[in-house]
Amino acid sequence: MSDLTKIFKAYDIRGVVPDELNEEIAEAVGAAFVRVTGATAIVTARDMRASSGPLSAAFARGATSQGADVIEAGLGSTDMLYYASGSLDIPGAMFTASHNPARYNGIKLCRTGAKPVGRDTGLTEIRELIDAGVPAHDGPTGAISRRDLLSGYAEHVKTLVDLSGIRRLKVVVDAGNGMGGHTVPAVFEGLPIDLVPLYFELDGTFPNHEANPIEPENIRDLRAAVREHGADVGLAFDGDADRCFVVDERGEPVTPSAVAALVAVRELGKHGPGRIVHNLITSRVVPEIVREHGGEPVRTRVGHSFIKQTMAETDAMFGGEHSGHYYFRDFWFADSGMLAAMHVLAALGGQDRPLSELLREFTRYSASGEINSKVDDQAATAAQVRAAFEGRPGVTVDELDGLTVGHDDWWFNLRPSNTEPLLRLNAEAVDEETMAAVRDEVLEIVRKGNE
Repeated sequence: MSDLTKIFKAYDIRGVVPDELNEEIAEAVGAAFVRVTGATAIVTARDMRASSGPLSAAFARGATSQGADVIEAGLGSTDMLYYASGSLDIPGAMFTASHNPARYNGIKLCRTGAKPVGRDTGLTEIRELIDAGVPAHDGPTGAISRRDLLSGYAEHVKTLVDLSGIRRLKVVVDAGNGMGGHTVPAVFEGLPIDLVPLYFELDGTFPNHEANPIEPENIRDLRAAVREHGADVGLAFDGDADRCFVVDERGEPVTPSAVAALVAVRELGKHGPGRIVHNLITSRVVPEIVREHGGEPVRTRVGHSFIKQTMAETDAMFGGEHSGHYYFRDFWFADSGMLAAMHVLAALGGQDRPLSELLREFTRYSASGEINSKVDDQAATAAQVRAAFEGRPGVTVDELDGLTVGHDDWWFNLRPSNTEPLLRLNAEAVDEETMAAVRDEVLEIVRKGNE
């Protein structure tokens, strides 16, 4: 068996098929998962990659060999798997490599009620058990059954965001040949939406573009189609459709921070005062808007495990990340790109202004976007940046996640990559000129001697 440390990541299992991840490993993961969770039943779902079916079947063999029953939901998005785990109240396994290239695949695991399984919440234990050899089960094997959960998922998300009374909208959706092409038609059926589909054919080779809408190149066709069709809004989903990105009626990308602020306002309006979680590189507009609408913003580290953990600890109603992940207490604290999209559609269709005007109050600052720099020594370089800014009038410094330096007019965060010799810079300011000055000063220090 290959070196498991290479494919057991912080939040999931992921690697190149079959060199790093294969059916033998998937079967062992299924057996170990049952042992670690004590599950008597597990639900699985898979994306459209050619390897997802065989890996899912192998996992089921491993799980049933340990006496657990397996409910196979078949093709689905990751948030459909979370729905399945939450509604059936059993652990789940999703077979997907999300936005990664076609040669990759992976397994996302969750405990009962869609609770995440990460490095510190079960993945390490699963890997160690596989390395030691999963003991044989003393008892009967489990059974495999198949169940259609797509219709239940579609109906459930429509109970969480009501679109029945909105004005009719023309919506372009780019599924990137990923699972959005499977789930969007089911969810949109019967809604006042004229759908313009792009790349809805399920194809794990991604023939049109990578299913990673955070990269500007991958939403170029969506932007053009919105303008061509005179659409009200454009939506782009990643490969497993757990992330959603938005384009306004002009074909201009909407920042995930603006979407997070919009959804936060709607959730506060629905539930009343409460907590909203945001990571430390979302725009300042998010905590500002939350406070203005009677909520309490809670700042956390970057990464979905931190968001979910903080939401559970604080009973937050919503959480948003810069990466296009949006988390909902009403959805078992799990992330759903579809729910975020429906909130945008409900807000847009519930009034007469175009999306760009609706979102104007949620876009108050100029941002750099994430800028990566290769460095020889991450810690030493970050220390140089800290020394250059620390002690200036009005400047604050914290190290909750990397280095965050703040001022009334601007802030920046410099975080090390966990997997590459990179520092990631995000900067924001009250105007473009100030942002550019801060960005360029930090980059000059970071890249000096590292070119």
